[in-house]
Amino acid sequence: MSNLGVPPSGVRGLIVVTGGLGFIGSHTVVELQNEGFEVIAIDNLSNSSIEVLDGIERITGKKPNFENIDLRDKTAVQNFFKKHTDISGVIHFAASKAVGESVENPLLYYENNINALVYVLQEITKLEKGNFIFSSSCTVYGQAEVMPITENASVQPALSPYGNTKQIGEEIITDVAKVTNMNSILLRYFNPIGAHESAEIGELPIGVPQNLVPFITQTAFGLRKELSVYGNDYPTSDGTAVRDYIHVVDLAKAHVIAMQRLLNKKNIEKIETFNLGTGTGSSVLEVITSFEKVSGQKLNYKIVGRREGDITEAYANTDKANTVLGWKAELSLDESLASAWKWEQKIRS
Repeated sequence: MSNLGVPPSGVRGLIVVTGGLGFIGSHTVVELQNEGFEVIAIDNLSNSSIEVLDGIERITGKKPNFENIDLRDKTAVQNFFKKHTDISGVIHFAASKAVGESVENPLLYYENNINALVYVLQEITKLEKGNFIFSSSCTVYGQAEVMPITENASVQPALSPYGNTKQIGEEIITDVAKVTNMNSILLRYFNPIGAHESAEIGELPIGVPQNLVPFITQTAFGLRKELSVYGNDYPTSDGTAVRDYIHVVDLAKAHVIAMQRLLNKKNIEKIETFNLGTGTGSSVLEVITSFEKVSGQKLNYKIVGRREGDITEAYANTDKANTVLGWKAELSLDESLASAWKWEQKIRS
């Protein structure tokens, strides 16, 4: 019996990636294309660059379809879904993502992260195949009581508006799935870092970076005078905050596996949740040490006060992702930081 050219890993179709030119989105577009999916990337370029399309094409040999849409524009979202009637699934990354900024500008975060989600869900629920992957975050656990963090850890009151938008987003999706034909996987990421090994795409923060690793690489390159380490009085091995840093390519591959799970109807429940991390916590000082080792650069950093909204430690228990989803992080902290440094040097050259 012919399988009509469908690869053995299952069904193929048109996948929409919102925020598809962003950091995680662009790497996910690459992995989807590598697996033979047809992709449309949506992005409003508020925190990304159109040139990312060329980087994706240089890696995969194929430029993804692209539409510049602001998902806060309900009519634009409706028109997009009217135009594309053969969508098999949506991976939703489009969101504002900085904890500190969300504390200062909560309404921006509620508008960007909730309104856009609702408008997309309103259209997905009209589809015959409503397969939806949500970009969630370990911030939903707040300061979890037990390490490593399992998916059964209680969702704590959010410590920032950003974290709250991820919690509310998960609740909205859960409510919608109960009463529609939509199936969804919620992927709770820990801390994505690194860049594609080709250095054709990577993290491209506009303005001052809000995340540790781009700040490290920019400081090493001389773009920033020094790196601020927020707090060295946490109850951790060296007093600095501990996170689970995961290579963005590993993370991207998890989205492809999650989408295949929904397309192939392998999901056990209408809503499934997976933690995506390495399972290992690293302190800020350990990250600095690793970076200095792989780059040969000495980092100029200073200890400053804690930052509002930051927690002490968070690292994943990855058993469920490993066994149920069938995904495992492969790349190390050293490899992640080496790729981030290679990318930084490439974009500055």
